[in-house]
Amino acid sequence: MEMSKLFLSFVTCQVLFFFPVPMQGAAGNANLFREYIGSESKNVTFYDVPINPGIQFHFILAFAIDYDSSSSPSPTNGRFNVFWDSNNLSPSHISSIKNQHSNIKVALSLAGDTVLENYYAYFQPFSVDTWVSNAVSSLTSIIKEYNLDGIDIDYEHFKADPNTFAECIGQLLTILKSNRVISFASIAPFEDDQVQSHYLALWKSYGRLIDYVNFQFYAYDNRTTISQFMEYFKNQSSNYEGGKVLASLASDGSGGLSPGNGFFVACNWLKSQQQLNGIFIWYAGDSKSRGFCYENQSQALLTISY
Repeated sequence: MEMSKLFLSFVTCQVLFFFPVPMQGAAGNANLFREYIGSESKNVTFYDVPINPGIQFHFILAFAIDYDSSSSPSPTNGRFNVFWDSNNLSPSHISSIKNQHSNIKVALSLAGDTVLENYYAYFQPFSVDTWVSNAVSSLTSIIKEYNLDGIDIDYEHFKADPNTFAECIGQLLTILKSNRVISFASIAPFEDDQVQSHYLALWKSYGRLIDYVNFQFYAYDNRTTISQFMEYFKNQSSNYEGGKVLASLASDGSGGLSPGNGFFVACNWLKSQQQLNGIFIWYAGDSKSRGFCYENQSQALLTISY
């Protein structure tokens, strides 16, 4: 651990030559680590993932989707069903991992990219009122059954305009928070014109209800450099002004700034400037075969004090 701290300090000193230090507007660091888990049924359990007791740790269950589970799934207008690996990530498993680790909270994520890996999970409400009513009812039931703490919004495909999306999701978060069903909420946008138009409309009207922005920086090109990542982080922090934008990586290396190309160098620099709001990883299923090395590195970095 001490050697890793020395290494991170060294690389930070190197990178500072390339990135001028902003002295104003620092938001302050957070020791928050978040991990998506449960997608594609890869038989990963909470107990497989390393958990550092010195940080805040959020597991995010992927996904609850308002589609049915037929062989040709259809949208259900806000009636959400569990699509994560509930055999390995059940209510009893959640209670157990929380009892063993007081720093853990668990959230569910809505929608994601696909249903059953073959069909896009579209945001497709019949009307704002009916979608919100169905979503509040079905999600409240799931959240209470699984003893969950928060919600993450990860719609990536849309058959409704940005204002309809903003009203549906905004009203949903308003009700769930006012009813104390959830204690935190996040969104998971990425750089795409349609995606950004929907999430920025939501942010403009209901940003006060959103605690974290899980921006998918791994959706950028896999040849991303440190300097490009820094520019992306700056731009998205401006887009979601006042929000806690987290750094992110995909453990399969499919996109964005990889650890091999300097992800942890960039994160350490952000931390040294009091701008690292946390780190999240997509996702545990891909990390398991790699021994969760990026999870260990991320959590170790978050415990370092400046």
